[in-house]
Amino acid sequence: MLNRLRIATVTASAAAAALLAALAFAGVSSQETQDSQESAALSLGAPAPEFRGIDHWLNGAPLSLAQLRGKVVLVDFWTFDCINCAHTLPHVQGWYDKYRDKGLVVIGVHTPEYASERDTGNVAQAIKRDGITYPVAQDNQYATWNAYGNQYWPAFYLLDQKGNLVYTHFGEGSYAQTEQRIRALLGLS
Repeated sequence: MLNRLRIATVTASAAAAALLAALAFAGVSSQETQDSQESAALSLGAPAPEFRGIDHWLNGAPLSLAQLRGKVVLVDFWTFDCINCAHTLPHVQGWYDKYRDKGLVVIGVHTPEYASERDTGNVAQAIKRDGITYPVAQDNQYATWNAYGNQYWPAFYLLDQKGNLVYTHFGEGSYAQTEQRIRALLGLS
């Protein structure tokens, strides 16, 4: 029994050391790891955090949630090499086209998964290729991602006219449900 405990302790210690070495190799500090673990998911009804650490704004001037008070805001976390994100983009663009004149603002928050997705030129090419016309915030440092406590690509965060979170959806699907929530907030249902 004592030998099993020793083996388990040695195995756990080796795994922890390997994880720390991998994080150090990837350039992630223990403080960054602690910060990312402490970022809690945004709760329904909570005020949405302001956009943070945005490297570049594409398709428009920088925006703040304070500027968008009185509007319904859909924050869409995505990245251009994600096939699931690619499947959602036509729906997001469709909602923007259909409801922007009725009070909907869509903000795409491009948060990279791979190194090539950090390049602003590559993001701009993807925006053009995919026909995205709404504003896109390039979040290379994951500052806005972490402020929302986000963990997924794609992820929708729907904010009411006061800037409070009223709906989330992670992954593909539920397009009719998401649109129904947009319409309800806009007073169209």
